[in-house]
Amino acid sequence: MAYYYGKTVEEAINNGLKEMNLDKAQVEVRVLEEPTRGFFGINAKKAKVEIFEIKTDGARAVEFLNGLFDIMQVTAKCNLEEEDEKIVIDLVTDNSSALIGYRGEVLDSLQCLAGAIANTGRSDYRRVVVDCEGYRGKREETLVALANKLAAKAVRTGRKVTLEPMTPYERRILHSTLAESTEVKTQSEGKEPNRYVAIIPNNLKPGAESRYDDRKRGREGGYKGKKDGFKKGGRRDEAPSQPRPKTSGFGTFLGNSLKTENKTEE
Repeated sequence: MAYYYGKTVEEAINNGLKEMNLDKAQVEVRVLEEPTRGFFGINAKKAKVEIFEIKTDGARAVEFLNGLFDIMQVTAKCNLEEEDEKIVIDLVTDNSSALIGYRGEVLDSLQCLAGAIANTGRSDYRRVVVDCEGYRGKREETLVALANKLAAKAVRTGRKVTLEPMTPYERRILHSTLAESTEVKTQSEGKEPNRYVAIIPNNLKPGAESRYDDRKRGREGGYKGKKDGFKKGGRRDEAPSQPRPKTSGFGTFLGNSLKTENKTEE
């Protein structure tokens, strides 16, 4: 918000737009004083206007994130791209680990908050994606490869394979990857925040199941013993204990992510 002057209202507005480096579509203008000629030029007054920058949904989210980074004591730049139904904020920083966190949980939290800010006052929801150094794309590639690998394992062994708990968005990637498979099907099991994907082969052997934890990629296979949630003989008694910390949730579809997921998964 700032005041600008000119011999005419139009000149005052143009002076403001030039200084703010904005165009008329990006601002709101209030005319505070009309210009007056005065008497023989005495007591003449210039036009006075007040100009407000109209911040887009994405701009509000970026402003919030910048304030949050100050609190976190992290230096980062937000590159904003806005589309009709989607807002993408790419973070550029020398400390990416602080903004991504374990398995992207910090990034997910930032995305959730940015989505809430961007959609404040809106009747329709705009999807907000917060990324950092291409993490989202790399994680998706990893999950697609993992889904195909474990689907092949499930078919080869005739065993149901269950993965560790994941966010709704990550589970959707797994479901989508194997949706067209003629050899396996997928389903989500468990309750949030420990909901996970199960890959079930069409040639499933009765009572056969294994669990895969991608934190321990070198230890594939099932768990044995009651302490791991299985009865003697390999049958599942209850869901295995989760060594992983609880997920923070994924904010890509804030407000309706679980609703959307349930329609997709079940």
